[in-house]
Amino acid sequence: MTSNQENKRTDLPQHTYMDETDPASIVQALKNIHETNQEADIERSRLYSLLAKIQKAGRGEGSLYTAWVQEALRLNPANQLANQLLADSEWRKYLGIFDDYVFPQMRETDNRTAKKNIAEQYIKNCELYLENTKKTQDRLHKGLWAAQSIEDPKLLERYQKAEVLLTDIKEILTLLHQASIDYEESITGVFHTATHYAVIKQALEKLQRSRDEWNALFEQTEETLPAGGPLEELEAMVGLSGVKNRVRDFYRFLQYQNRRTEIGLRIKSEQSLNMVLTGNPGTGKTTIARLLAKIYYELGVLPREEVLEVERSQLVGAYVGQTEEKVQAIVEKSVGGVLFIDEAYSLKRDGKSGDDYGQTVIDTLVSLMTNQKYNGKFAVILAGYPDEMRQFLQANPGLRSRFPQSNHFHLPDYTTEELLEIANQAALENDYLLTKEALIELEEKLEQEQVDETFGNARTARTLVTDAIFTKGSRAKVDTKQVLEFTVLSPEDFQMNDSTTGHSPWKTFDKLVGLKDIKREVEALASYARIQHIRRRQGMKAVPVQFHAVFTGNPGTGKTTVAQIYSELLKENGMLKRGHLVVASRADFIAGYVGQTALKTKKKIKEALGGVLFIDEAYSLLSQGENDFGKEAIDTLVAEMTRHNENLVVILAGYTKEIDRLLSSNPGLRSRFKKFIHFPDYNTEELIEIMQRYSEEYQYTLSEEALAWVTAYLTHYHAPGNGRYAANLINEAIQMQALRLMPKSTDVWEDTDLMVITENDLKQAAEKLKKGEK
Repeated sequence: MTSNQENKRTDLPQHTYMDETDPASIVQALKNIHETNQEADIERSRLYSLLAKIQKAGRGEGSLYTAWVQEALRLNPANQLANQLLADSEWRKYLGIFDDYVFPQMRETDNRTAKKNIAEQYIKNCELYLENTKKTQDRLHKGLWAAQSIEDPKLLERYQKAEVLLTDIKEILTLLHQASIDYEESITGVFHTATHYAVIKQALEKLQRSRDEWNALFEQTEETLPAGGPLEELEAMVGLSGVKNRVRDFYRFLQYQNRRTEIGLRIKSEQSLNMVLTGNPGTGKTTIARLLAKIYYELGVLPREEVLEVERSQLVGAYVGQTEEKVQAIVEKSVGGVLFIDEAYSLKRDGKSGDDYGQTVIDTLVSLMTNQKYNGKFAVILAGYPDEMRQFLQANPGLRSRFPQSNHFHLPDYTTEELLEIANQAALENDYLLTKEALIELEEKLEQEQVDETFGNARTARTLVTDAIFTKGSRAKVDTKQVLEFTVLSPEDFQMNDSTTGHSPWKTFDKLVGLKDIKREVEALASYARIQHIRRRQGMKAVPVQFHAVFTGNPGTGKTTVAQIYSELLKENGMLKRGHLVVASRADFIAGYVGQTALKTKKKIKEALGGVLFIDEAYSLLSQGENDFGKEAIDTLVAEMTRHNENLVVILAGYTKEIDRLLSSNPGLRSRFKKFIHFPDYNTEELIEIMQRYSEEYQYTLSEEALAWVTAYLTHYHAPGNGRYAANLINEAIQMQALRLMPKSTDVWEDTDLMVITENDLKQAAEKLKKGEK
């Protein structure tokens, strides 16, 4: 097969649309090849060499690169691209390989014992070095063969020069070995040792010259990489463009101050080194703190780059006086470096006093930071959530003044694209590549995790990749020859946390009695959600839709039950991240004084994030007097629904007229609800069916007389509570049955006795429920 044929395959239709610059596209093409013939192996070889080429260009010659080159050559030893890559990468491995060939100094003035020991060491070293040289020669032949295969005259010439030099080095080592043996024998014999000593000296000089020539040959192509400083580390981090700019500015400012000091100018007002880093978990606060410590050290601002990382438990004591001792000991350990306090806001707990010494930590720390002994001798970096850190800094005016606003850095949450890049990096660091389908699956996993501020950002992205690697390893066939099995993560590898309980919300929905129109409406919504989910998985745009709804109807018509199923259906179809139901009422939102209602409402909404917030009798939120805070609750609800958008579904439930009044009280509230579903009262047949299904679920049955009586009873009696009344009636009838059976003095019961609900059982149950209503 010619080079052009090898690099341009047109007879394999499955690769027609492959992007040869995209690793994921190449991996998919590899997966599409199911043949096991020679032609298929040649195509596989070509694809593996393309993967290696892309890997080399992007991340250099790591172990993943080597694995792909080797697999390409195993499948097709004549693969020109693979041989080119092999020849280039092999060439770079030879620089300095002979620098470790060290021989101890030999002196004619040494005594016989010392001479003998040195001669023995020379003999051993020569034998070892000859063996190593033989291995190098074998490797060089491999690279030489690859260079010949690709018809690269320059590279071939370099390999030929290296082969000549290697032969010279091998001959010199052989000569030195024999001369060392002769020298060792002459020490105890009658021969004159000076001759052998001179041969050894000459051989060592030749060896040194050959080594210099060897290194000069390979230094011609050596790639010099820039030294990695803290700014380079910062630039290598994904995202954080704003933080990077701030840190660069801070770095240049410190350089500027250093230069002013060098030329003898006064600096009376020192720039504070203390920092406040705010951000959610996994946004890089600890990493930035460590980089700042390196910057301080690199610029000579602090003598050490060590970071002492502590949290509340390491600072707070258990009794009076212990906290001060612990804080001082921590500060003394930090002198010369950086003290990093994570979740610093936890030191100040609202409403805590007496035996809680968090405030003591703050006061002691401020005192030591201003103390002449420690002032300017170490830096303090505080980290935590944004809102909590703002409140925390108000705990002590002295604390706030030690952390100027210019030294407050906020680290935002990573975007989905940035998280996918971080995940890609984590995979590559473990010599794995993510397929396009795996990236789609990973994106869904990340979005499912992004529910509230506890989301772990980069930490979560890396954890998902680590878990996928574990899942792949636990399921893989270790005896397979397919390199893809060891280097590629597929979508199924990210499905390790999917729990399949066998519970289907659709089946539960179908079992509900009646509600024909409601089932059709909810089915339409769920189907719509499913199609949008499929479109996203296939790389198409999904229409942003809010699934907020209004359920109206009398008590017991199934509103809460349908809300539960609705939340599960939205979760199943990828529109909700958790799919849980939080049932709330007026008491969960309204507080007794100004400001607390908003906090209480936000707390309940936070509890429902990723699921459905079901507000029963929602109209009760309307203000019921001058000092009522219902309006504050409604305004907060509207604001939070806007803020959390698709991460929250709200269902308002209650009577039709009252719900309409509630929606009219706030135009913003009405505009957010597009779906209005009315739950009609159950008719007699449906109530009977509810009772029968409930009975059968627990292995009870209604006698014919009982069924006839309850049908007539419900036809003429308006059942308060609808379906709930039907369930309550059966529960009471079961208790009446138990009272009827217990007086019988027997230990053996017929099944029919234990299962049948009689007409009298139902009559007594109905009478009891009537009394309860009164």
